[in-house]
Amino acid sequence: MRQLQLLLLACLAPLALSLPGCAEKPAANGKRTIIAVIPKGTTHEFWKSVHAGARDASAELKIEIIWKGPLKEDDREQQIALVEDFISRGVAGMALAPMDDTALRAPVAAAKKAGIPVVIFDSNLKSEDFVSFVATDNYRGGAMAAEHMAGLLADKGRVILLRYQEGSDSTIQREQGFLDAIKKHPQIQVVSANQYGGPTTETAYRASENLLAPHKDASGNLTVEGIFCPNESTTFGMLRALQDGGLAGKVKFIGFDTSAKLEAALRKGHLNGLILQNPRRMGYLAVKTIADHLCGQQVPKRIDTGATLVTPDNADKPEIKALLTPEF
Repeated sequence: MRQLQLLLLACLAPLALSLPGCAEKPAANGKRTIIAVIPKGTTHEFWKSVHAGARDASAELKIEIIWKGPLKEDDREQQIALVEDFISRGVAGMALAPMDDTALRAPVAAAKKAGIPVVIFDSNLKSEDFVSFVATDNYRGGAMAAEHMAGLLADKGRVILLRYQEGSDSTIQREQGFLDAIKKHPQIQVVSANQYGGPTTETAYRASENLLAPHKDASGNLTVEGIFCPNESTTFGMLRALQDGGLAGKVKFIGFDTSAKLEAALRKGHLNGLILQNPRRMGYLAVKTIADHLCGQQVPKRIDTGATLVTPDNADKPEIKALLTPEF
């Protein structure tokens, strides 16, 4: 019996490793392979680029994807409902960017129980019920921002951090990476690190105004020398607050992710650096990884999609410009 099992495994292995091609074959019920891709949201430029990457993989592998995310990036209940809906629809697999590292554990466990494998991307989940995690090394990205800030300030000054929102593992890692790395520069003091920008640029704008207010002198000038924001919405919200207050360019400011307005601010000197991910590559690899798994291939438990520091000095390099101004 043991010899027969080994023989069967040896015969089946080449079939399982026959990508590309196996994912496009009809499932047992005669339907094409369908993979659900569930981002945290759909409005930010970051998610548009992730979507483009997911479409790239869909076209290359000849599989169908369904792209659907919550309307607001703090609507945990809607994201949970989307996962549950895709379970009931019986999709072949899911790629999920959980907006909360705890709240999405039960839905992912339910997907696994239903025989639907899940790849987690962008932001991690406190669970072992997924097959792979495809994301930026967010902790390293935050540390890169801190080292760039230290260089800009010549290792001396006061800085503030505007956080994103509680439960978002990706930005929590960036924030912690920044704080841990800045500690290596003892003459740089973090004077505020407990304020949150929230899910949209509007909430981040209001939070930025509130955060900046106590750090101004009687003349309205800032009493801090550096600011770090860990995602697109907090970076843009803070940028607007600085611009509206006539303070843009008067403080060293480092953000995360990109958009046309953030690129323009970088070139004007209103931003001194952006830590850029590769969201298109992330979307592509999230879909490809779940497709590989469905075809029987062994996939890595962790896939790093890279992070790059962009400054006004290197913004025009071809490889940097491709990240700074992605095509959707």
